Amino acid sequence: MEFITGTHISRRTFMRGMGTTVALPLLDAMVPAGRRWTDPTTDPSYTRLVCIEESMGCAGGSDWGDERSLFAPAGVGRDFDFGPESQLRPLEAYRDYLTVVSNTDCRMAEPYRAEEIGGDHDRSTAVFLTQAHPKQTQGSDIFLGTSLDQLHAQRFGQGTALPSLELCIEVIDRGGGCAYNYHCAYTTSLAWAAPDRPLPAIREPRAVFERLFGAGDSAQDRAMRRRTDRSMLDWIVGEVARLKRSLGAVDRAAMDEYLEHVREIERRIQLVEERNRSGEERAMPEAPSGVPDDWDDHMELMFDLQVLALQTDMTRVITFKTGFDQSNRTFPGSGTTKSIHGASHHGNVPEDIMDFNKINTYRTAKLAYFLEKMRTTMDGESSLLDKTAIVWGSPMGDPNLHNHRRCPLLLIGKANGALEGGLHIRAPKGTPMANAFVSLMQGIGHDMHAFGDSTGTLPLSFPRGATSAGGAR
Repeated sequence: MEFITGTHISRRTFMRGMGTTVALPLLDAMVPAGRRWTDPTTDPSYTRLVCIEESMGCAGGSDWGDERSLFAPAGVGRDFDFGPESQLRPLEAYRDYLTVVSNTDCRMAEPYRAEEIGGDHDRSTAVFLTQAHPKQTQGSDIFLGTSLDQLHAQRFGQGTALPSLELCIEVIDRGGGCAYNYHCAYTTSLAWAAPDRPLPAIREPRAVFERLFGAGDSAQDRAMRRRTDRSMLDWIVGEVARLKRSLGAVDRAAMDEYLEHVREIERRIQLVEERNRSGEERAMPEAPSGVPDDWDDHMELMFDLQVLALQTDMTRVITFKTGFDQSNRTFPGSGTTKSIHGASHHGNVPEDIMDFNKINTYRTAKLAYFLEKMRTTMDGESSLLDKTAIVWGSPMGDPNLHNHRRCPLLLIGKANGALEGGLHIRAPKGTPMANAFVSLMQGIGHDMHAFGDSTGTLPLSFPRGATSAGGAR
């Protein structure tokens, strides 16, 4: 759609107060005044990229689980359905945005030398977005590759306040060292700005909130603002009132809705901090007070913050590590009391595989929360989900074997037209996951012909009128 407006404010308009800098979502008033305009965020350079890692593979990575379609649907192309036991069933409502990629391998996470055998958990995270093999070292001479999120940030993120944003849910503490002679950076860091430059991830929602809205003035000002028990938005009421007087009715309503969302997230963060400082017994006593004990609460807060960051164009690139290899966290709501790591070592016993699948399904359901927020958050003429490529997957296939074959991968969203959605692509046996990444990156504006251990591309579309695609089981 093209339309003409008579008012114009900058896309980079900020409202400022004590230690507060609030960016705005895309408003009609950001259209150049008096000109015919087409939404610029449909250009590939505006395509957002969110990369989410699931540790320890999935139940569908086992032979038995694959035969029962616990991850990969039985049908391929457009003619597929999620089976009754599929961990993807919680995503049925977002089918048109899903490109299920099955049967690809992350062989760069496999041991190359005898000394590397056993270190799969210690390599996997670093490999997921780099598709490169880590140098085995505990010293400062770490070496891997540049991750695809950072390639996108380096090309398309330099004009944003945060070229990229790195987030996580858990931390790992092995008493000062990681196992199998691997530097802990390989275990904890999804994002690599260079082969020797891992980027640390933020765990606390408060810290993320301050990155997005506390970039002004000094840290002392921000701390004093919090001690007053006033909302961050209370410091910018004058700015808000002045700006709203220049906006039309539609923009005023959009701004009110956006600011109320910000206030609600801030309130939830404050409630977590107050509860954890109350002296009541905590489920995770070792965690900082700003970290929710409840995994669902933590995930929802982090997803909500990501939506705000993307909506305001504070960043176009996010990585999110939702757990750590060998985590002993349990998910009582999943239907099993086993820890995720314990359940992953299912011994190829069907009943135990299904326990692991329950945890997989429970965790995947939280992804649906994020997708709904992205689908209902408008950015110009379409939703954030239409303008974003979400990479969700694991560098491990069957965790019972610690293997890296038949790894789960979802590409979600429309990515400004780069992804068709509503497809299941089953790759021929032996296809590197990197092939799918080359195709994705080409679609979102990169002149890429090779990445990691890629051997070519993996088509992520399918001819209209056809119903099936991909390799056979």
